[in-house]
Amino acid sequence: MSGKLGEILIRQNLLTHDQLKEAVEYQRRNNLGLSVSLVMLGLVSEPQITSALSKQYGVPAIDFSTIEIDEAVTRLVPREVATKYCVVPIARRGATLTLAMADPANVYAMDDIKFVTGFSIEPVVASEIGVRQAIERGYGSVRGLDLHTGKEVAPPLPEAALKRLAQKKKEKPEAPKQEGLSSNDLAAAANLVSEFESEFGDAEEALEVMEEQAEIDIRSLEGSSQEAPVVRLVNVVLVESLRRGASDIHIEPYEREFRVRFRIDGILYNIMNPPLKLRDALISRLKIMSKLDISEKRLPQDGRIKIKLRFEGKSRELDFRVSSLPTLFGEKVVLRLLDKEKLMLDMTKLGFEASSLEKFKRNIEKPYGMCLVTGPTGSGKTNTLYSALQSLNTPETNIMTAEDPVEFNLMGINQVQIKDQIGLNFAAALRSFLRQDPNIILVGEIRDFETAEIAVKAALTGHMVLSTLHTNDAPSTVSRLMNMGIEPFLVATSVNLIQAQRLIRRICANCKIEAPIPPQALMEFGFSEEESQTMKLYKGKGCEKCNGTGYKGRVGLYEVMEMTDALRELILVGASNIELRKQAIEEGMITLRGSGMEKVRQGITTIEEVVRETVK
Repeated sequence: MSGKLGEILIRQNLLTHDQLKEAVEYQRRNNLGLSVSLVMLGLVSEPQITSALSKQYGVPAIDFSTIEIDEAVTRLVPREVATKYCVVPIARRGATLTLAMADPANVYAMDDIKFVTGFSIEPVVASEIGVRQAIERGYGSVRGLDLHTGKEVAPPLPEAALKRLAQKKKEKPEAPKQEGLSSNDLAAAANLVSEFESEFGDAEEALEVMEEQAEIDIRSLEGSSQEAPVVRLVNVVLVESLRRGASDIHIEPYEREFRVRFRIDGILYNIMNPPLKLRDALISRLKIMSKLDISEKRLPQDGRIKIKLRFEGKSRELDFRVSSLPTLFGEKVVLRLLDKEKLMLDMTKLGFEASSLEKFKRNIEKPYGMCLVTGPTGSGKTNTLYSALQSLNTPETNIMTAEDPVEFNLMGINQVQIKDQIGLNFAAALRSFLRQDPNIILVGEIRDFETAEIAVKAALTGHMVLSTLHTNDAPSTVSRLMNMGIEPFLVATSVNLIQAQRLIRRICANCKIEAPIPPQALMEFGFSEEESQTMKLYKGKGCEKCNGTGYKGRVGLYEVMEMTDALRELILVGASNIELRKQAIEEGMITLRGSGMEKVRQGITTIEEVVRETVK
């Protein structure tokens, strides 16, 4: 390690060959580490060494002055082991122990500590001096003391080093004060709040945070995040998202801009641009509300905010699922609004065509088999499955679900939250379900062969299994299962039905007007010549209710492929997606494009929306 550290410091112009030679000689004379020698001689600072080590080994660097180590975590590793390898445990998450190491390339140290503790090891790099000091703080000091003075014994420094340190002390500038939020920044936040509250009312009075964390250790962030304008600005964003019918809130920092966007009916809209200096305070406020670690800015985190507010004269409880992600210019935070009142559990109102709904209901009511719902993120799969469960939920039925995350609590249904960090994945949950005497099992997502295999076996042994997959259409789901490793004969015998779906925007009912389109364009889209001559088409003109977009709300497009004997035979002989699709259409399957065309005929949506989400 010594040679490599010296070389990288030289490459970064932090050290010369002569200085390295001086440090190595001092190191050998006093039996010290190279990094300690470099710092003691005043050649390189601790942060410079930590940064160099981080680049050298490709692991994160930490500064012990910014973290507080739990004594219980320290005791997981015996002192003699920590001292021998110059390591100190700093955090534990589930079965993973984060270890600060002066030499992150020391695989023997990681193997020994993994054996001693039974935890997986995640290394981070710190300076050797920092690690030694952390060991002394955590385990108690055992440094050598001078018998006469009682002071710590330190090796003598060469005269040249003493002069260099004295010169550096003279030149060292006064440490800058930590920059907080100025009165101008707070005034800008207050102006944003006033602008939005003038339309809606006082968000602070309307909104109450439930189960908020009481105390945070990082005082500077906590202070700025509790400033009144910052708190009110966050409240305004949450309340405004509900007023505008948003499904997601995106808080995004960039190099010279800080913006807030709402996803409304599947489309992102820019809502406000707070001052860039509010970035840390606003994000810290959200992290405090969702019980996340505001000192951890290098790793993604997930949490939840539960709020109670008065909206349109009545009290509402809302959940926000919160996800933070480190980006180039700070943490991006996305909040998913989970509003029970928007959960549509009546399948007849989701947008199914009559024949498709009949097939779907017929197959989920079978005593065993598998029904799969496919589509991209945000296509309404969870809503469809919850609707199916609600229709099957009776006192005589034992329904169990494994979800990541559990979005809504449903009375009478046993819901399990997946926690990968402790080994509770979909496969583990599914195995346990089979010992719980279930009638119906919902698996949030089939992601791998293990989960798919257990789900298929459950479907073949007298259980109804509902699950989701990420595929483009219904026929391609068969190929996806076989690519995971499921045999064709198992797919053919276990799957009852595959349904693909998308969500498209509805034309705003308040500003709906007729919008003629040339018959030729309609024929190119797929309508017959006769139909193109007589069809009436509509669009939204744009009004206050739809924020000028012409669209308000969303409706589903559904492609329901029911497994028939003919389709099962094609699967057994290895037919392609094209052949499966052709056969399913011959047997009456309505494609996603066909479902979209039907919505256009009914005046529910526009051709542009259908084209945006489907292909011919």
